[in-house]
Amino acid sequence: MAQSLEIKPIGVVVGGRAEPTDDHWSGEAIIRLNPDFPHEVVQGLEEFSHLVVVWHFHRASPGDVALHARSPRNNPQWPATGTFVHRNHRRPNQLAQSFPRLLKVDGLDLYVTDLDAIDGTPVYDLAPYFTAMGPRGPVREPRWPNDMLADYWDTPTA
Repeated sequence: MAQSLEIKPIGVVVGGRAEPTDDHWSGEAIIRLNPDFPHEVVQGLEEFSHLVVVWHFHRASPGDVALHARSPRNNPQWPATGTFVHRNHRRPNQLAQSFPRLLKVDGLDLYVTDLDAIDGTPVYDLAPYFTAMGPRGPVREPRWPNDMLADYWDTPTA
């Protein structure tokens, strides 16, 4: 049997969107790290453009978990796919990861944009994004995720 893991948040999302929705994510937010951490925990982070942030769908209920195949966003035009093909709150641990752009570091406040977590979201881990640790080789995916996510990010106006 696998060992369980107990983890505690390292910070919280402050600002940004107040309510979760499927599309049109944009704007700035702050990842406010635990005030008990020494400031050295972020030393050098400002040299990176993007982060990898692990967070919890804190407004979801364990009853939201769906361990079966279903069409994404219940759209019958897209194929029924299993729980681990979706990237939403219906996952067993209700964890997500995002890759926001880091705008600035101010003490233990990390100013970011393009974070698709809402105000009050617990953050469980973060790290800088290393291109060298990204996918190796060609990335393969079906067409439906791009169709589904066409409006996921708001396009900034010039």
